[in-house]
Amino acid sequence: MTLTALSTPALLVEQSRLQANLAAMQDLADANDVALRPHVKTHKSVPLAQRQRQRGAEGLTVATVQEAETFVDAGFENIRVAYPITGRNKHERLRALRDDATISFTVDTVTGTEQASAVYADAGAPVDVLIEVDVGHGRCGVHWSDTAAAGTLAHRIASLPGLRLAGILTHAGQAYDGPSDEETEAEALHRASRHERDRMLSVVSALAEGGVPGVTPDPFEVSIGSTPTMAAFENTERDGFRVTEIRPGNYVMHDAMQTALGTAALGDCALTVLTTVISTQNKPDGMARAFVDAGKKVLTTDTGAGTNGYGLALADAASMQPHPGLHVDRLSEEHGWLSMTDTADLTVGDRLRIVPNHACVTVANQDTLHVVDGPSVVGTWPVSARGG
Repeated sequence: MTLTALSTPALLVEQSRLQANLAAMQDLADANDVALRPHVKTHKSVPLAQRQRQRGAEGLTVATVQEAETFVDAGFENIRVAYPITGRNKHERLRALRDDATISFTVDTVTGTEQASAVYADAGAPVDVLIEVDVGHGRCGVHWSDTAAAGTLAHRIASLPGLRLAGILTHAGQAYDGPSDEETEAEALHRASRHERDRMLSVVSALAEGGVPGVTPDPFEVSIGSTPTMAAFENTERDGFRVTEIRPGNYVMHDAMQTALGTAALGDCALTVLTTVISTQNKPDGMARAFVDAGKKVLTTDTGAGTNGYGLALADAASMQPHPGLHVDRLSEEHGWLSMTDTADLTVGDRLRIVPNHACVTVANQDTLHVVDGPSVVGTWPVSARGG
């Protein structure tokens, strides 16, 4: 099948770029002696996760219970929910998966820990939990500088039935903030990566010094992960502890956010949106516009540091060259609004490809990934865990 046979909007995954991205991250993990546990919320696709496992990934990271159920049903046997699970119903669903897989999840409050214990106390074998640590993003997690709070939570986990403190986990989302006024992109990535690593090692060292049961260099886990910080990651040791696993997700696709941060080149972006021009208009204000059939439900309204608009329209998908005369400057639900200069010559029915700002949201809103090799569609993969 060729691209011309596809109805639009359609998500295209360039096979060669995907394979290169998978290989590069696995090589990074191997070079730093860490397990790669990729976050599958980026693609939610069983066939793609199978390729990550074939490359050497050790287990999967998920964000929701439904994602965990989907991938366990598909035969994956080691699932980590990098999210503080709350509510008896969700915990019971996770507990039901333990007959077929090793399940772990995070906690960041004593209340959440006690709720989990109430479900797993009579389960026979304790479930692995990891303390979520905030290393600067400001979202969930015990703040890395509050070692007293981390120690209190760790001791409480160790005292409760049904739970085993397996490690600590973080997501350095502050890496998406980009450079400060005096930094280059590369310096910002190195700073965020260094903070992620060193702050986690300081927490685990404090837990060990505080006498928390089971906190010893082997086998206690130190789990980090974000695609931007992996661009500058180098493992190191403190008091015998090292980072033990990395959990990037976006690296399989990359997107306009990653290119703006300096994490990846535009030529590394495996995911593009194939879209069709549905209207062209010259407005009274002098603006020439093209409207395409990919709006916010496809391209998303997410923006990030260094991005300009809501995706990058390409002049040539083979060479991944941005179109100098097109700018994706507005989105309606079903419409993408592109401003055009004289260098753009679009008419109704023309097709073009756009690199989305945020691959994870783009994929989550669609049913299918079309794997392509140049002009040919060589595979069709379901977005298996869509909706979860």
